[in-house]
Amino acid sequence: MAKTIVVGAGLAGIASAIRFACKGFAVEVFESNAYPGGKLSEFEQGTYRFDAGPSLFTMPQYVNELFTLAGKKASDYFEYQKLDEICNYFWDDGTRLTAFADVKKFSEEVEKNTNATAKELQIYLDKSATIYDITHQVFLEKSLHLLSTYTNTNTAKSFLRFGQIDAFRTMAKANQSFFSDTKMEQYANRFATYNGSNPYQAPATLNIIPHLEQNLGAYFPKGGMYSITKSLVKLAQDLGVKFRYNKRVDEIVVTGGKVRGINVGQQFYESDLVVSNMDVYFTYKHLLKDQKQPQKILKQERSSSALIFYWGVKKQFKELGLHNIFFSRDYRAEFNAMFKSQSIHYDPTVYVNISSKMQPNDAPAGCENWFTMINVPNNTGQNWDSLIGEARKNIINKLNKNLRVDLEKLIENESILDPRTIESRTSSFRGSLYGTSSNNQFAAFLRHANFSKSIENLYFVGGSVHPGGGIPLALLSAKIVADMVKSSSLSL
Repeated sequence: MAKTIVVGAGLAGIASAIRFACKGFAVEVFESNAYPGGKLSEFEQGTYRFDAGPSLFTMPQYVNELFTLAGKKASDYFEYQKLDEICNYFWDDGTRLTAFADVKKFSEEVEKNTNATAKELQIYLDKSATIYDITHQVFLEKSLHLLSTYTNTNTAKSFLRFGQIDAFRTMAKANQSFFSDTKMEQYANRFATYNGSNPYQAPATLNIIPHLEQNLGAYFPKGGMYSITKSLVKLAQDLGVKFRYNKRVDEIVVTGGKVRGINVGQQFYESDLVVSNMDVYFTYKHLLKDQKQPQKILKQERSSSALIFYWGVKKQFKELGLHNIFFSRDYRAEFNAMFKSQSIHYDPTVYVNISSKMQPNDAPAGCENWFTMINVPNNTGQNWDSLIGEARKNIINKLNKNLRVDLEKLIENESILDPRTIESRTSSFRGSLYGTSSNNQFAAFLRHANFSKSIENLYFVGGSVHPGGGIPLALLSAKIVADMVKSSSLSL
């Protein structure tokens, strides 16, 4: 039986393991941490439970697909529900807006609380759906680095409609044309942060993102976001996949231009295929040190990172939901600070995720677990201790003003995740959450391919390679790689 080794038990690595096991491979996953999931992990803090990483769940079909592929009933492993309220938005002038899943209700909210119209919102969401329709079968679900992608009918149809994907103006310019209200422009521009980019530089093609959330829906997994990881690990184990934790891979062994296996300490593990779920930068710099390095790709601008405060809060807030955004007063200045000054704006946009709204036992009675995040630059050697202290004060001041509360008195415990710890725990270069940024119109084509062009049987998955970061795209990277390999009976 042919063998596949997966380096890293992040979500894309687990999905790759499942897909190769379904193809008849013997699969082992090597993970340097003591737990699976990478960024999609969990921890307990006193009597509070927190999902450590991604907090938004969209496109559940890509999770369900793995159970179907394995001939299993998804609901035996994994359950989730669709959200009626996707997100609550707050501005410092007192404006509040709830993005309902029902577009009619959302439109009524927009007309009641802003100067934008229902028609403007519908045109914007229709455009988002159009971009998705043109791009998803080619740009998201196929490799952009194989000739076969460009010779099929779907690709031809997509390229004939290329002008409709809005690649030649920025998100900010496009959103300014969609909305007559600056608050709705800010709402639309925030979707650039979903892949760590700057809406004042990134192409308007990224306006595909609201379609995934608003048109297709946002969801909450029973048991929290980490249940995605747990359910897929269970599925993989049921398929015979072996997970080896606390096993840091030191080298991907290559001889004669072909993968032979990996070295872990002094031990060699032979394999016919290797799939790296490690950030492509560290894959080359640490695991392929003696191989030719793709210097242009490794020097590309990295995406933003995050600063997260996990707070146990001794109060419940009726005005808050699962997802909440408190906008900065000057969005452009915030992104300039992040991408041009590599610093943190004094008035950052604050995201608060409270899973106890959906799952009450994540916090004690009468309390809430706050995952409080701001987007920050990746780590280039800044004085993070100073930046974190200042940002914490600014975040609390902003939340105090919007919620009319003294938050400091309500925080009974705290943990912090910053770009340095993101890098050390998840092997994400500079703590960037999404690999390279998408701050130019060719970014989709410039990401590293899902396979090595010079090393036979070496593949790459996860947020640092095509098609990009976030749960759906990470899962799609595994699908792209598995589709390249027909079965374990191939001559390897």
